[in-house]
Amino acid sequence: MALNPIGDQVTITTSGTSAKSGAQSHQTKYLRVVAKTNDAYIAIGGEPTATTANFYLVKDIPEVISTGTVRSQPVKKVTKGATTIIDFQEGTGSQFLVGDYVTLTAPGQTGFNFSHQEVTAVNKTANFDGFFGTRITVDYNSSGVSGTWDESLLGSDLRESFKVAARSTGGAGAVKIQQVQVVGDS
Repeated sequence: MALNPIGDQVTITTSGTSAKSGAQSHQTKYLRVVAKTNDAYIAIGGEPTATTANFYLVKDIPEVISTGTVRSQPVKKVTKGATTIIDFQEGTGSQFLVGDYVTLTAPGQTGFNFSHQEVTAVNKTANFDGFFGTRITVDYNSSGVSGTWDESLLGSDLRESFKVAARSTGGAGAVKIQQVQVVGDS
């Protein structure tokens, strides 16, 4: 199979205890992983911890793991506060569920950007305070952001994010990860 790399490769330094990567914005449904120096276990999720019950990697044998469907959505409005409220266009619903982790990128209003924050509520109530769309609450304190959200600026992207946790079966080692697209036979 031929692979197209998406984004940068990340290295997780491993030992006998779980270590996590930084947050990864979910860009494609496949993650290429390889353990170096020692076999390893990996877990993928919002804030995962790798245990001996997780996916087992044999040293120096690359694997391609499905991370599921990529979920992203444009944002209509952001309301600042101790938690952040994100509104989507009417009729679009929300791809995100309570417990998901999300990253916001807002070109032209980067003060609103945040990385890897947990969704704590999803409200689909019709006509909630005069709003007929779906809104979510994110556990992110945006009260210090200056200005207000400008709905006329396009290109905002709220995207699911994840981390990878790894732990080696022996001493120190490394697990290398990279999101990839499968583009055909080699």
